[in-house]
Amino acid sequence: MDMHTVVNGEGVEHGLEKVVVGDGRAFGVTASDVLAVARGGARVELSREALAALAASREIVDALAAEPAPVYGVSTGFGALATRHIGPGLRARLQRNIVRSHAAGMGPRVEREVVRALMFLRLKTLCSGHTGVRPEVAQTIADVLNAGITPVVHEYGSLGCSGDLAPLSHCALTLMGEGEAEGTDGTLRPAGELLAEHGIRPVELREKEGLALLNGTDGMLGMLIMALADLDTLYRSADVTAAMSLEALLGTDKVLAPELHAIRPHPGQAASAANMLAVLAGSGMTGHHQDDAPRVQDAYSVRCAPQVAGAGRDTIAHARLVAERELAAAIDNPVVLPGGTDRGGAGASGSGGGRLESNGNFHGAPVAYVLDFLAIAVADLGSIAERRTDRLLDKNRSHGLPPFLADDPGVDSGLMIAQYTQAALVSELKRLAVPASADSIPSSAMQEDHVSMGWSAARKLRTSVDNLTRVIAVELYTAARAVELREGLTPAPATRAVVEAARRAGVGGPGPDRHLAPDLAAAESFVRDGRLLAAVEKVTGPLR
Repeated sequence: MDMHTVVNGEGVEHGLEKVVVGDGRAFGVTASDVLAVARGGARVELSREALAALAASREIVDALAAEPAPVYGVSTGFGALATRHIGPGLRARLQRNIVRSHAAGMGPRVEREVVRALMFLRLKTLCSGHTGVRPEVAQTIADVLNAGITPVVHEYGSLGCSGDLAPLSHCALTLMGEGEAEGTDGTLRPAGELLAEHGIRPVELREKEGLALLNGTDGMLGMLIMALADLDTLYRSADVTAAMSLEALLGTDKVLAPELHAIRPHPGQAASAANMLAVLAGSGMTGHHQDDAPRVQDAYSVRCAPQVAGAGRDTIAHARLVAERELAAAIDNPVVLPGGTDRGGAGASGSGGGRLESNGNFHGAPVAYVLDFLAIAVADLGSIAERRTDRLLDKNRSHGLPPFLADDPGVDSGLMIAQYTQAALVSELKRLAVPASADSIPSSAMQEDHVSMGWSAARKLRTSVDNLTRVIAVELYTAARAVELREGLTPAPATRAVVEAARRAGVGGPGPDRHLAPDLAAAESFVRDGRLLAAVEKVTGPLR
C-alpha cells in the first residue's frame, strides 16, 4: 500500500509522512489516517489543540481526585468492585493493577497492523479531551508508534464491551515498560528494553489513566476500517472476474444496460453493472449465446452478478458510515465533560468547572453489527463467484469449453481441484458468516451482563476477506484460461490486458497438467496487491 501523507489542516512537511492528531473539530482522524499509521508506518504527531485539550481535561480529573467524595475510575475500584473507595496512597497502584490484571489475553498474536491501528485509535480518543489523561501519556503512545514498537496482543480476551479491554491492556502494559513487544527487526524483547533503546520513559500512571487506556472499541474499529479498504479493491476486482466469466461463457452483456438498473435504483448494483460493462467494451465474445447451443438467458450466477455484488457494495457503504461515526466518537467510561452539574447517578462534579459521567458508549454493538453484515456479504460474493467457476469447468454448461479446461481430458484433470479449493474456501466463508454479535456472555459478576462480541466479529471478518481474495483469484485463473481457449474469438481489450498482465505476474496459461499451487498463489498475489485492477483501469479508466 502506498504511504499516506496526511496532515489534518496543518500542512504537509515535504518528504515526511505523518499524521497530526487533534484539530479541535472531529478529533483530527480519518480512515486514511488510520491506514497510513497501521499499514504505511506514518509518523504521528499531536497538535497544539490536542495537547491543550489533554491538559484541560486533566485539570478536571485532578480537581475531582482532591475531593473527599468517591469518583468512579478516579478513587474507586472497577466493574463489580467499584463500591470500594480507594485512598490517595493506593491510586497509582490501582491504575497499574488494572493494566496488569486486564492484560490477560491468550492465543496467537494478532497482526502488527491491527495493533498499530488499535493504539492509534486509542490515542485519537485520548486527544479528544474527554478522557482526563495527562499529555505525556498520549505523547508516549505516539513515541511508541513512531519507534516501530509493537506490543504483543493476543487473539482472545475481548468481549467487545467495556471496549477491547484485554487487547488495549497489553498495549498499555508496554507503555509502562512491562511485558513483551516486537522491535523493528521483528524480534520479541522485554518492552522496557525497547523503550530504553529509543529513549522513551515508561509511563507512571495516575488517577483514571489506566482505565482510560483500556476502555474503547479501538480494535474492532481499526479492523473494520482496514476491511473496508480491502473490500473496496476486492469488490471492483470481483466485477472484473465476473465480466471475464460472462465473456468466457459467451454470455450477453445486454443485462448490464444502465436503463435496466435505473428501474431498480440501488446504487451499488448500478456501479457493479457499469464496471462489468466497461470491462466488456469491445468484446467479440459476448452475445454468442444464440450460436451452437441457443439459450434464452444466462444463468443467475452470471446474469445477477451486479445485483449480488451491488448489495454487498451498499452494505459496505453503510458500514463505512458507521465507521465514520465511530471515528468521530470519544469512547471512555467515565468521560470528562465541561460544566459543573452532574445529573445524579454515577456522575461527579468538581470545583474546576468540569465533571465526570459514567456511560455505556463503550458497548461495541454498532461496530459489531456491521462487521457481521460484511461477513455475510463477503460469503455471498464468494458463493456466486464459485458458481461461475464451476460453470466454466462443466462441459455440459460451459458452451463448448473442454471438461475442466483440461489440455487432454482424461489424461489431464485441468482445473478440477482448483475448484475444490475454491469450494472449500466458500464453505468456510459461509461458516464465518454466522454472526458473532448475536451472542452475548455475561462477565464481571453479572455487572457486564450483555456484551457485543465485536472483536470476534472483526477477527473472523479478517479471515473472510483473506479467503474472498483467494476465491476471486481462482475465478480469475479459470476465466483467463477459458478466454484463451476460445480460439477464433476476440476478447475485450480490458480482458486481454488482464490476461497479459497475469501471465507476466507468473499466472500460467493453458497446457498440460502441472503443479497448480504456484499458479494459484501468483493469482492470489495479483488480486491482493491491486495489479488486477491496475491492468484493467489502464484500459477502462477508474472503475466505480
